[in-house]
Amino acid sequence: MSFFSGKVVIITGSSNGIGRGTAVLFAKQGAKVTITGRNSASLAETKKLCMHAGAKPNDILEIIGDLPKESFSEQLISKTVAKFGKLDVLVNNAGDASFEHFKKKIMDQPVSEFDKMMEINVKPALRISQLAVPHLEKTKGAIVNVSSIGAYLAMCPTP
Repeated sequence: MSFFSGKVVIITGSSNGIGRGTAVLFAKQGAKVTITGRNSASLAETKKLCMHAGAKPNDILEIIGDLPKESFSEQLISKTVAKFGKLDVLVNNAGDASFEHFKKKIMDQPVSEFDKMMEINVKPALRISQLAVPHLEKTKGAIVNVSSIGAYLAMCPTP
């Protein structure tokens, strides 16, 4: 039996990439997972892969939506706790990047681009973490924040 057997995990941005892989690994370890993303077909593929890894259909909750919308974070937490009765792990993985200004110097980066990235990558992670903490305190759970060196590369061009 795995440490994660029966644990409840939310993985944001789990319709592809790192989030999908994370969801599959938690499912393989026996966790109940809430998977989420903006694309229903991609999310259905993640669910299929989780089931192939050993998850039962009732151990997966799919929620389609967009994290920058404040009400969506509330739905993720409330629907997960309503279905599974608790929350043990929150994986903040959802994010996006713009390469329009890639390799430009910091002085050439528009503030509007910074604002856009904060709205997509930072505020939703903070918001959902704040909503998750009361549930995680009960289970002595954890928050995992996934990040990327891509943000650094975009701001610091190579010579």
